[in-house]
Amino acid sequence: MAELKTVIKRLLKNVILFASHASNLQLRSYQDQVAAAVVDSVVNKKGLRLVVIFPRQSGKNELQAQIETYLLTIYSQLDAEMVKVSPTWKPQSINAMRRLERVLDRNLITRSMWIKRSGYIYEIGRARIAFLSGAPTSNVVGATASLLLECDEAQDVSIAKWDKEINPMAASTNATTVFWGTAWTSQTLLAREKAAALKEEKKDGIRRVFEVNASIVGEEVPLYKDFVDSEINKLGREHPFVKTQYFSETIDAEGGMFPPDRLKKMRGAHGIQLEPVPDQLYAFLIDVAGEDVEDDTLNVDAAKPAGQSERDATALTIVLIDLESLEDEFKLAPTYRTVHRRLWVGEKHTQLYAELKQYAEIWQPRRIVVDATGVGAGLASFLESSYPGQVLPLIFTRKSKSDIGWDFIAIVETNRYKEYRKKDKLQQMFWQQCAAVRMEIVPGPERRVKWHVPDGTRDPSTGDLIHDDLVISAAMTSILDDEDWGYAESAVVNAYDPLANLEF
Repeated sequence: MAELKTVIKRLLKNVILFASHASNLQLRSYQDQVAAAVVDSVVNKKGLRLVVIFPRQSGKNELQAQIETYLLTIYSQLDAEMVKVSPTWKPQSINAMRRLERVLDRNLITRSMWIKRSGYIYEIGRARIAFLSGAPTSNVVGATASLLLECDEAQDVSIAKWDKEINPMAASTNATTVFWGTAWTSQTLLAREKAAALKEEKKDGIRRVFEVNASIVGEEVPLYKDFVDSEINKLGREHPFVKTQYFSETIDAEGGMFPPDRLKKMRGAHGIQLEPVPDQLYAFLIDVAGEDVEDDTLNVDAAKPAGQSERDATALTIVLIDLESLEDEFKLAPTYRTVHRRLWVGEKHTQLYAELKQYAEIWQPRRIVVDATGVGAGLASFLESSYPGQVLPLIFTRKSKSDIGWDFIAIVETNRYKEYRKKDKLQQMFWQQCAAVRMEIVPGPERRVKWHVPDGTRDPSTGDLIHDDLVISAAMTSILDDEDWGYAESAVVNAYDPLANLEF
C-alpha cells in the first residue's frame, strides 16, 4: 500500500507539471509544492482552504496561470467551473487574464483549444474560469465555483465583501479555495485565513499554509537576492514595505510611527547651529499653520516654545544636506542633519514671510520646501517670487501625506536623517511629538498610511496639547530626496558675517 501511494504521488506530481513542461517552463521548488497541494485538493475533492504567501516578483502570478491552464485542460470534458477574484478589475483582473492568455498561447497543447467569452470567461471544452473584481462596489453575486475558488492579493480584498458575496460561491460544491497574497497587516483577509488554516493543520496534519520569503527565493534565483538587497539598502530592513513585501512578515495595522529603535536611528552626534557654516548646503522645511486674527500673536522661538498653545504652529526645520552619502553605493542619496529650528504660533503671514526671508538671506538655502496647502498657498507664492527656482511648494493630500510618511520612514531606516544632540526645548518638543504620532494603514491596494498626533493628545505631566508641526516639517526631507543633488556638490553658501542685532 505504501509503495502504491508513492507511485500515485509521483504520477500526480508529473501530471501537475504538464502545463509548465509543455510551455518549456520549469517550476521552482517552492512553486512546485504549492502546485502539488492545489491540484491534489482539487482532483481528490478535498475542499481545502489553502493560503499561499509569496514575496513580490517571486512567480506567484505565473504559478497561478500554470495551475489554471492545467485544470482547464484535464477537466475540459467535464462541466467544471473556476472563479478567480482580484481586489480590482483594472488593472489586477485584467493583468491576471493577460497572464493566463500568455500561458495558454505558449503551451503547445492548449494554444488552439481555448476561447474567451463575455470578456472575462476562458474555456477549454466544458471547463471554464471566470475572472471577477472583488472591489467593494462590484457585482459578483450569482457566480459558482464547482472546482476552484481563488482570491488573488487577498490582503487587499475586504473581509466583508468576501464573507457576504464571494465565499458562498464554493459553499455548495466543496470547491478548493486558495488565498494568494503578500503579507501585509494582521487585520487583512489573508492574515485571518492564514490563522484559520494553521489551526486546521494542527488538527489533521495536512499542510495548508505555504509561506515563502525573499531568502528562500534568493537561494534559487540569485538575481532576486540582488534585487532584494538593493531594496533593503534603499528602504532599510525594518521598513514596513521590506518586512511585508519581501520577508512575509505581518505588521500591525495601527501603532506608533516611531518605535524606540527608529527613534534611536534619528539621534545624531552633531550640534545645533545658530548660523550657517561656509561650504555647506542647507534647505528650509516649512509646515504652515493658520494665522491668528487676534492681536495677541505669539512668536515662539527656541527659548519660548509653543508647548502650552492650543493652536497649531508654523514650524521651520533647517537641515544641512550632506552629499557624502551620494557616493555610497548602497544609499546614493543625501543625508539630512537638522541644525536649527524655529516655531511661530498665530503669526500673521505677512510678518512670517518677512522673518522667513530674513532667515533665507542669512542661511541661503538651496531649496525651500513649503506647505502650500490652503492658507499656506499665499506664503508659498511670496517665497516663490523672492526665490525663483528654489521653492518646492507642497500640497498635502491623503496620497501625498501617505507618500511622505513612507518615504520619511525609509530615510530614517537607512540612517539618512539625524537630529542635533542638544536637548533644548524645541528638541524636547520634537521628540515628544514623535512619540505621540500614530500611524494607521488604510485597507486597500493603494498601501496608504494615515499618520498624525490624534486630536486631543496631551502631555500627561502638564496637560498641554501635543501637536505634530515639528514632525511634519522634518518629514518634508522626503521631498528633497526627489532633487538631483549631483550638480550641487560644488554649490555652497558663502562665508557668513553674523548680524549682531539678530536674535536666535
